Amino acid sequence: MAFRLDRWHLLRDVRVALMLLTRLPLPPVEMEDQSEAAEAAWSFPLAGVALAAIAGLIANAALALDLPAGLAAGLALATLIIGSGAMHEDGLADCADGFWGGWDKARRLEIMRDSRIGAYGVLALILIIGLRWGAYAAIFIAGPVFGPLIAAALLSRAAMVTVMNALPNARADGLSHGSGRPGAANTWSAIGLAVVISILLLGWLSALAIAAALFAGLTCAQIARAKIDGQTGDVLGATQQITEVAILLVLAASL
Repeated sequence: MAFRLDRWHLLRDVRVALMLLTRLPLPPVEMEDQSEAAEAAWSFPLAGVALAAIAGLIANAALALDLPAGLAAGLALATLIIGSGAMHEDGLADCADGFWGGWDKARRLEIMRDSRIGAYGVLALILIIGLRWGAYAAIFIAGPVFGPLIAAALLSRAAMVTVMNALPNARADGLSHGSGRPGAANTWSAIGLAVVISILLLGWLSALAIAAALFAGLTCAQIARAKIDGQTGDVLGATQQITEVAILLVLAASL
């Protein structure tokens, strides 16, 4: 997909990203076709910024009211989940059920499309929410709120775009297939945007966050390739969740 540089298209791409990846009460964007999602992929990290900024404001307010860091972390986590419509958490649960509940690609994809959740999905959600909650709390105790929240949101969504570009569609139908794959320019723009802002927010700690994002994103891509020989929307959601946790754990250990 081509990367469009004129101002109108750039603003439209941001609106498309916010519509696709958040549940913020914004005017809907009429898309001519699903391929606009791939064209807007460079701005996916900005959707994360919007959610993380709101979560940071709520966490800061909670801390200012002398609530414990654990409660502030819980409020931030709830804000992020509600703000995204839990779409990334849903993707993680579907991948956990499908990847480890099926014996071949066809069966795994069938399970991932099933709206019911299994034991693997439940356990994955418990683990991911517990790890995110604990990491947020540790970070808030250390002091900073906005920088780590926003950097993790940026880099984890850049990882989504990278996997979207690197792996073929595992299905011949579905939203991910209809959206297409972002081109190299869109992908590198998403990565560059996330990296530059993370450096501005975290300074030298950004090197650790970027390394964690790279490792987690590559791991998710390799698992998806081995299990279903490609990516789906669920894989992208799982990539965001796992990458975010990796970044948060590194930051929590370093602050």
